[in-house]
Amino acid sequence: MFNSKISGLGKYLPENTVTNDDLSKIMDTSSEWIIERTGINERRHIKKGDGNTTATMGVKAAKIAIERAGIDKNDIDLILFATLSPDYYFPGSGVLVQELLDIPTCPAMDIRNQCSGFIYAIATADQFIKSGMYKNILVIGSENHSGGLDMSTRGRGVSVIFGDGSGAAVLSREEDLSQGILSSHLHSEGKYAEELSLIGPSTNRWVPEILDANDPEDISYYPNMNGQLVFKNAVVRFSEVIMEGLTHNNLGPEKIDMLIPHQANLRISQFIQKKFGLSEDKVFNNIQKYGNTTAGSIPIALTEAWEDGKIKQGDIVVLAAFGSGFTWGSSIIRW
Repeated sequence: MFNSKISGLGKYLPENTVTNDDLSKIMDTSSEWIIERTGINERRHIKKGDGNTTATMGVKAAKIAIERAGIDKNDIDLILFATLSPDYYFPGSGVLVQELLDIPTCPAMDIRNQCSGFIYAIATADQFIKSGMYKNILVIGSENHSGGLDMSTRGRGVSVIFGDGSGAAVLSREEDLSQGILSSHLHSEGKYAEELSLIGPSTNRWVPEILDANDPEDISYYPNMNGQLVFKNAVVRFSEVIMEGLTHNNLGPEKIDMLIPHQANLRISQFIQKKFGLSEDKVFNNIQKYGNTTAGSIPIALTEAWEDGKIKQGDIVVLAAFGSGFTWGSSIIRW
């Protein structure tokens, strides 16, 4: 039998920083309004001509993770790419990463679970390794939100939240079953699918139809979010799925050394921190700097926490996410 462990981590953020004050110049908002509701001070956006796409940002993060894992790119047995913003409608971005990394015939799979995409990808990679099928799996979470946001007052409730960026992890085979990914727990509730969604373009509403729809009231081309409902569900599901993982491993909240929540809203993270009685040094947040990078948020935060020395060998690390679908999940890791 095998377990899987995270053997390498990497991240990449575009250089272009967009502050709250920058947004206040193009929409009716203010830094105070944004911080009060989300905790965000700034975010990164791809700048036209900088060469960044969802896939290329993923490659930049992946190269760092592979180097830190101490393996060669050709040792990668599988690529799992989590995103809601692939470079193309099809094919997925996983095969683009494979080509850019110059890995000949490694299988690649895209995972479309939005904010919980990285958790779903980690759980998938973990099972492939535990089955003995693969030894080293590259897991990437990457998003290019900025190109598809309504950057006007009409869209401010969504557009001030999201940023661009990528994080990556290499999962490798571990024979010590007490280390690595102890368990993952996944859920969804499809009846809320359209409460956080982008309805078009889709096979129900192809691009030519959208190009003819110039009515400013036609907003289905942009992301839509029922913010209050999402928040209420998030705080409940976050708590449930974290507790589910801890109970499965006979652990209590006091055993958490580091919680890395999906960076959806600082107020959600603070609510969970208080509910579980965790001190400031046991919860890592970077939404203030990067906004919500969806599938990229957990691997970016996990990489930063590790780089800052906040995660040590033997620590119990909890990853948890909630988002569109609704989908949610957690992973319990002994580092």
